[in-house]
Amino acid sequence: MTEIKVQLTRRAALLGAGGALAGASLAGSTVVQAAAEKQGAVPTPVARYSVGGFEVTTLHDGAVSLQEPQKTFAMNVGADEFSAVNAENFLPDDGFQISFTPTLVNTGSELVLFDTGNGEGARPARGNLRSALENAGYSADQVDVVVLTHMHPDHIGGLMEGGGPAFPNARYVTGQKEYDFWSGMDPEANGVTKLLATNVKPLAEKTTFLDDGGSVVSGITAMAANGHTPGHMIYMIENDGKQLALTADTANHYVWSLAHPEWEVRFDMDKEAAAATRKSVFGMLAADKVPFVGYHMPFPAVGYVEASGSGFRYVPASYQLNL
Repeated sequence: MTEIKVQLTRRAALLGAGGALAGASLAGSTVVQAAAEKQGAVPTPVARYSVGGFEVTTLHDGAVSLQEPQKTFAMNVGADEFSAVNAENFLPDDGFQISFTPTLVNTGSELVLFDTGNGEGARPARGNLRSALENAGYSADQVDVVVLTHMHPDHIGGLMEGGGPAFPNARYVTGQKEYDFWSGMDPEANGVTKLLATNVKPLAEKTTFLDDGGSVVSGITAMAANGHTPGHMIYMIENDGKQLALTADTANHYVWSLAHPEWEVRFDMDKEAAAATRKSVFGMLAADKVPFVGYHMPFPAVGYVEASGSGFRYVPASYQLNL
């Protein structure tokens, strides 16, 4: 009878009996594993939470990495102070990443989408709301209501797809003040007005315009949060004694805008009002311990804040909203 000679690799020996069998070779030869193929892009991520009887899903439209953060954030702060804060929070001085996170709320009777992402022109890095929606188990034609927190392109860009409405069966909701401000300007004045003309104005007949305190559907209430834009709105979700705030662009970075709400942001049109709004909104959420979704927070974009010094400490949610 021919003797079977088993030779163990050092790795297999270290892994024990299971690894030895997997790594063993016959007749003195050593098995060489071929390199595993790269798998490429992963499915567009989603995350799901509960707010009472409402089901809330955050949808990752994409992200962008940029250089020179002080051209966007902390514009009124010296480079040394900015660098010191970054070092405390393990952040680089020379680059940053911004995510875009629309939110879907299933009330049990209506499917309500907040903001629509960057749209088809920003793909593949951004504009992936539709694939995220599908990964969440829904299709675009199931959306009943589309709410626009404000008119910046990364919020209204996904309203149209292939030349027509991306959500063909939806009605629309937005703030009256916000719509009036942008729609009253020359359509060719800037990038916002140009996109408003093609993506928002054609839907005006299907749009409900709200003021502060207006209701989207039962359990979803508009709250004025001006500064980022003149009519920027946030929304409070309430059901069965639970709450979740959708703060849109009130704060655009989890450190630079929350820990330091007075730091100026390039995209805030009224920088003084935006800082006051950050302090007011997040002061309320901290006092009441209400979780929030921030459109530009790191995905899945859900967390809490606590008062800390002159600002706030961001605490990402883990399992709290799934208990």
